[in-house]
Amino acid sequence: MYAVFEIAGQQFKVAKEDKIYVPRLASEVGAKVKFDKVLMIGDERQTRLGTPYVTGATIEAKVLGHVKDEKIMVFRKKKRKGFKVQRGHRQQYTQIEIIKVS
Repeated sequence: MYAVFEIAGQQFKVAKEDKIYVPRLASEVGAKVKFDKVLMIGDERQTRLGTPYVTGATIEAKVLGHVKDEKIMVFRKKKRKGFKVQRGHRQQYTQIEIIKVS
């Protein structure tokens, strides 16, 4: 069984025991979280689509850890003006493991 669900405006396709990175959640490591914004659920026999969400469908997951992505350098410069700014950014993610799709 697989499902497509939404977190923070992004859609993820998952199945049981999948490990994925999602935008940072406010949950502690080891905590269980539930997601109810399920857009689609399917298996070998049938597929259920939501309008916009499937009623009664939930996804349970366990928080494995919080990580940061690689650093992205942001550089701005104006020629012949002596202006330059260099900044770095690291996006924060949460790694979760899907426990149950129902």
